[in-house]
Amino acid sequence: FSQTNSKAFTAKTSCVRRRYREFVWLRRQLQKNAGLVPVPELPGKSAFFVGSTDEFIERRRQGLQHFLERVVQSAVLLSDSRLHLFLQSQLPVAAIEACVQGRGPHSVTEAILHYAMAGCAWGHGDSAGP
Repeated sequence: FSQTNSKAFTAKTSCVRRRYREFVWLRRQLQKNAGLVPVPELPGKSAFFVGSTDEFIERRRQGLQHFLERVVQSAVLLSDSRLHLFLQSQLPVAAIEACVQGRGPHSVTEAILHYAMAGCAWGHGDSAGP
């Protein structure tokens, strides 16, 4: 869930569900497009965590949140359309790529607004995209 007053974001509130591998994809895309601007590290994907599964999940969630907080502090990274679609739509990564490349049915802004008007529903068919 994210809420912002930043003019950089089309939707002021959004909630999306993302998998760790999607964060890996996002970081790679940001690295490709950021030039010399450093991209924050993701939390590790350790299979050897000591403790409960719930602790591991919460620690990873906090690490991913910290990653995103650091990403949005960079003007260069914040200008990447993939980041905005990642944070403000439920589009899968292939649909994000298609949208950014102009091959989707909507522009980046239209896709975000479409999702924002659909509301924050996890289980509704929005995961396939607008």
